[in-house]
Amino acid sequence: MVSSKISALSPEDWLPRAAAHHALVDRYAEPYLQRRSAAQPHPVEDFLFTYYTLKPGQLRRWHPGSGIVLLGEEARERLEWKHYREATATEREILGLNAQEIAVTVDTEAFLEARASAVTFTLELLKRTAARPAQFGCFGLHEWAMVYRSESNGARHDYLDLRLGAAGTDQVVEENRIRCSHFDAFRFYTPEAIPLNELQPSRETQRDLEQPGCLHANMDLYKWTYKLLPLLSSELLMEAFELSWRVRAMDMRASPYALQEWGYPAIRIESAEGKAEYAALQRKFSEQAAELRSRLLNDLSTRLPEELVQA
Repeated sequence: MVSSKISALSPEDWLPRAAAHHALVDRYAEPYLQRRSAAQPHPVEDFLFTYYTLKPGQLRRWHPGSGIVLLGEEARERLEWKHYREATATEREILGLNAQEIAVTVDTEAFLEARASAVTFTLELLKRTAARPAQFGCFGLHEWAMVYRSESNGARHDYLDLRLGAAGTDQVVEENRIRCSHFDAFRFYTPEAIPLNELQPSRETQRDLEQPGCLHANMDLYKWTYKLLPLLSSELLMEAFELSWRVRAMDMRASPYALQEWGYPAIRIESAEGKAEYAALQRKFSEQAAELRSRLLNDLSTRLPEELVQA
């Protein structure tokens, strides 16, 4: 079904937006690619490129979002991109375009046919997360549980020192309540740490447990946005990326790793002052993520069939 909300962008309108997007991505991606070539990993700033599945080249592609027709010869290459197509005769008529003009747009119908389950899952997860009260009592202890009993299990970032040493790290885990609600953090716990967590998150319970105070749930707004490309715009994607980047920095500052020399001073969550600092920053990020989550849902509601959004 053709949407009457369709609009067009001339090359003079969309090429500068694409160029600005490329420059923004390069600011983050080029240092990562240089480090990768030199085999010099960064424990904080590589994360969005190594943990998440969107490659730098894919991130660099600029998408206007569905319902936008790109005009001009420069748009022709997108006909080789997944889920793009030529504008239909009806769309051309709505926009007052002639049959010879290059006019390319997102193929929403093909995307929904191929990714229906992903769209349904994402919508449900975002809605249910937004509806829950935010919790701020985890204090980032998931990262500590990932290196619990490191003398026998090793550490995820084995090139980094533990700020309190192995025994001191274990003591922090044992003296605090561990209550992570996020499966993709919980699944990296060491075997001895798993039974210490008050919840036992799983992929099956993800939609029941994710809550809007969780740093990892808020970082994952980047993942849910890129999984819905090219329906959504790259501008929205990069807002999610940059939020995730900032959250990751806080997450690792509160971790047991010694990152001062990397430019990331510790949030000492083993102390009352550190816990207060962590919770205050967590609240700010939760507010920013709630706004972005709401915008993401609103954006989807304008681009998807109503029956899918209301399901």
